[in-house]
Amino acid sequence: MVDPSASHSPLDAANLNHLWAQLLIEELVRSGVDTFFLAPGSRSTPLTTAVVRHPAAQRVIHVDERGTAFAALGYGRAMGRPAGWITTSGTAVANGFPAVVEASTDGVPLLLLTADRPPELRDTGANQTVDQVKAFGDYVRWQFDLPTPTTDIAPRMVLTTADQAVHRARRPPPGPVHLNCMFRKPLEPHPDGIDHDAYTKGLAAWGKQRVPHTRYPSTRPVAREEETAPVAEAVGGTEHGLLIAGRLDTDTERAAVQQLAQHLGWPLLPDVTSGLRFGASDACIAHADQVLTSSAFRDAHAPDAVVHVGGRFVSKRLRQYVEAANPTHRIVVRPDPSRLDPGHRATHHVESDVASFCAALSEHVRAAGGVSSWQEAWTAAERAARAAIDRFAQDAEALSEPLVAYRTTQHIPSHHALVLASSMPVRDANRYGCAAGEPVPVFANRGASGIDGTVATAAGVATGRDAPATLVIGDLALLHDLNALALLRDRPVIALVLNNDGGGIFHFLPIAEHDDVFDPYFTTPHRRSFEQAAAMFDLDYAQPATDAAFVAAYRAACDRGRSALIEVKTDRVENRALHDALEQRIARAVASAG
Repeated sequence: MVDPSASHSPLDAANLNHLWAQLLIEELVRSGVDTFFLAPGSRSTPLTTAVVRHPAAQRVIHVDERGTAFAALGYGRAMGRPAGWITTSGTAVANGFPAVVEASTDGVPLLLLTADRPPELRDTGANQTVDQVKAFGDYVRWQFDLPTPTTDIAPRMVLTTADQAVHRARRPPPGPVHLNCMFRKPLEPHPDGIDHDAYTKGLAAWGKQRVPHTRYPSTRPVAREEETAPVAEAVGGTEHGLLIAGRLDTDTERAAVQQLAQHLGWPLLPDVTSGLRFGASDACIAHADQVLTSSAFRDAHAPDAVVHVGGRFVSKRLRQYVEAANPTHRIVVRPDPSRLDPGHRATHHVESDVASFCAALSEHVRAAGGVSSWQEAWTAAERAARAAIDRFAQDAEALSEPLVAYRTTQHIPSHHALVLASSMPVRDANRYGCAAGEPVPVFANRGASGIDGTVATAAGVATGRDAPATLVIGDLALLHDLNALALLRDRPVIALVLNNDGGGIFHFLPIAEHDDVFDPYFTTPHRRSFEQAAAMFDLDYAQPATDAAFVAAYRAACDRGRSALIEVKTDRVENRALHDALEQRIARAVASAG
């Protein structure tokens, strides 16, 4: 909120460009968008100046527009409200597209403020001028081409545009919103000789207030009787049911999901992004992916009904298991109308807030009486899988990628967030993370599941939470976002880099069987270490070679409270063999438990 005692007034500006920019930024701050990620540029001068001079605006500066866009994405993931991304005109705008795709696909609020040339310079060959209108296509929830500042347009238009933008970014399904802001020169705050007092006379009362010009009520789809009743009829009395939790964003959602699982008497299978995967009790099937390595267990435990709440889940094995079982009832619950059903098996899609759905379904379905044999079987399998993973960690003689996932989730401090890169890090954390570790918030870019912008995303998470983050990332993802290490200088992120000299995940794909093209065209070996990169960006560095050394280095970095890069070198071929052997061991343990 704006400090009323501050001398700053959004109505005092040298020229119309800066007046409109100040009105825009002021209204965004009043609407809860008070953090802005900026990259340098000329055409965005009015916007940048307005942010820098606003007493309540927080700003993060970084040289790369792609990095600032992903950092703003990370902020939105962590906080559930949008940050502003400010960039200049031209190809700078295009650099935000990957983050926009991720935000749109995974429902993350994001506000894009792109500076643009005036209309008379469009399609003329003017320097640094590209078509920015609807530049992000259908990936934005709303877009508006803000005209060049003029006294012919009432200043209230700027305010209502800002309010609409924030509302559209936050209302379900949340996502990116694009305001394309055209400015003529002068871009600097040079006086233009216009009587701004006369122009802004109607905003005198607004200027003295602290609230937005237009206030929108919060809108969130809640479970309705006509939607809940058919689901209750479908699953009521079903003993062989599963409750799958994808990405969940709030403690309220997580508590409601746990209560629903207990009420139904169904096993709860939490994805790593649900926030229920770590610190889990035996009632939670935390290692569901590894339980399902046992074909005997899969064949003997086909569900009759599956309720999937929240976002998508990581485990391909779980998805294939559900599709193969083809349960009579397959229910998806999320506050989003878009399909989350790649196998085309959903029988019900309930567009509802997860917490309200869980409460409503509990009211319509009689509580389970006692623990069923179905629950007992899943619980026994979970204990067997968990014990096998624990024994692997106790007996391991060498540092490995599964062991890093286990140790990280075992020792991560409770005040940290865990950020997981795509490819192997998020999968290994979902498979082998220590279920008895600290319950920490987990973030991963699983909308489009790209490896780009991961370091910047972690920086945005740390910025939003104003707390440290632990990032687990592969070597190619780090190379892809190397300059974002500069963002870690002022916000504590412990980057755990798994360096297997290339694309380790491709060893798990059928292309690995085709030697003539597999290496180097898919493995892409780089033969580099990251020690000099850490030095370049003033980060503490360690390269532990043993399990004990890794734990010591990680805990020491967390205790220091500043950013660090810890590099773990592994072998891609050995990593694949280790995964296979470990899964075979777990499968035998699960089969024996049954």
